[in-house]
Amino acid sequence: MNRPQEEWARRSLAAFAATVRPDVEWTPFHRAYYRLLDAFAEGRIRRMMVSVPPQHGKSFGASVLLPAYLLGRDPRIRIAVASYSFALAGRFGQQVQRLMSEGSYRTVFPATLIKGTGPRVQQERTARRTAQEFDCVGFGGGLKAVGRTGSLTGDRVDVLVADDLYKDALEAHSPLVRERIWEWYHAVARTRLHDASRELLVGTRWHEDDLIGRLKRTEQVVELSEWGQTEGVPTGTWVAVSFEALKTGPPTELDPREEGEALWPGRHSAGWLAQRRSADPTLFEALFQGNPVVREGLLYGDFGTYAALPAGLLRRANYTDTADTGEDRLCSICYAAAEDGLCYVTDVVYTSRPMEETEAAVAAMLERNGTTLAQVESNNGGRGFGRAVERRLREVGVRGCTLRLFHQRGNKEARILTHAATVVRQVRMPEDWRVRWPEFAADVCGFRRVFRANAHDDGPDALTGIVETELAPRGGRILAGGFSKR
Repeated sequence: MNRPQEEWARRSLAAFAATVRPDVEWTPFHRAYYRLLDAFAEGRIRRMMVSVPPQHGKSFGASVLLPAYLLGRDPRIRIAVASYSFALAGRFGQQVQRLMSEGSYRTVFPATLIKGTGPRVQQERTARRTAQEFDCVGFGGGLKAVGRTGSLTGDRVDVLVADDLYKDALEAHSPLVRERIWEWYHAVARTRLHDASRELLVGTRWHEDDLIGRLKRTEQVVELSEWGQTEGVPTGTWVAVSFEALKTGPPTELDPREEGEALWPGRHSAGWLAQRRSADPTLFEALFQGNPVVREGLLYGDFGTYAALPAGLLRRANYTDTADTGEDRLCSICYAAAEDGLCYVTDVVYTSRPMEETEAAVAAMLERNGTTLAQVESNNGGRGFGRAVERRLREVGVRGCTLRLFHQRGNKEARILTHAATVVRQVRMPEDWRVRWPEFAADVCGFRRVFRANAHDDGPDALTGIVETELAPRGGRILAGGFSKR
């Protein structure tokens, strides 16, 4: 190993990882993940919570490479690595020891030695080294691995790494287990920390009231989307990052993927992830998307589905709810109203992309579905959106679609809650709707009765609008060419 490479490996966790484990795969996700861990190692981020899908290498980076790197930089610090079981935490500790015993590690950090790896025989007599605990010879630092109920009594903790404190969904959905972890974190782990300590929580999400979820509700948290946010983080503030298996929303500086792209396509392709999502959308949202939703208290039951549209269709219609704010999503739903009194959803545009893109997408959807009546809420920019869609339809020669703009005066929360049962009773979805429109399905199926608990209400709002339209159709002035506006 040449000198420049050694020096670079001492200054960067990514360079260190590439030096001691040349087989590490460097996807854009892994580069971002190690950059975050590097900011933590340097102390620019002192409290960080990271949600990562299973089998994406989070534990190797956070619970093996990071502790070894930190002890190489400063063999005086005391690190605690905690996980859901004593055995798993111990395996992390053993992997750290094996790494620190290798020649490539000692070349980068020659001063950091553990018992049995160096010439300091006299000093080694007092150094501890067991499967779950070891000291750095001559410096007093080291690592201790504990289960989530393990003791840290008498130990100073400079760096706490809590990696997957919940074993599975059964544990995470147990109020008793969640409360025990909360008590252990406050009564055991935090009592060993001091003003300069650092905390790292990594894991997959199982439940909205897990440790990460509860800390987000009770403490100051900054959701990271730009690298500049890692500078000047206020003391005591958590930095939170969630890496989705399938990207939703527009690209960010931290995660520049396009919507729908897989996080690690070489390991988990978008197609494979879509299959997992269709099998259990709620579980997928938690484990792979970092967006856990408790099944209790959901507003909607299971929607009825259909394999083919029935005979006796009355009209092909559409309802569009434009995005009110930057965080909202446009939801445009095409459906067929039938003689049996049901509304059969045929197509959906559900996105947070900018208006210039959604205008074209909605116009194209209206054309391919043969829509004859399209209702667009004119609130908060909806009027301009509707006119733009009208113009695009004219440009492609569509004349048979009546576009009706109206102002929605009803209270959104009251409307959605009031019509929830009717929506489930009257609306039918295609059999593959969870696969065709996964984000729409996740937000609708996971919608909670407690309104403030929901991140997005755009899907339920549009479905409610469909029911209201069919129960009490609105009038409007028909314009030349088949379009109308109010």
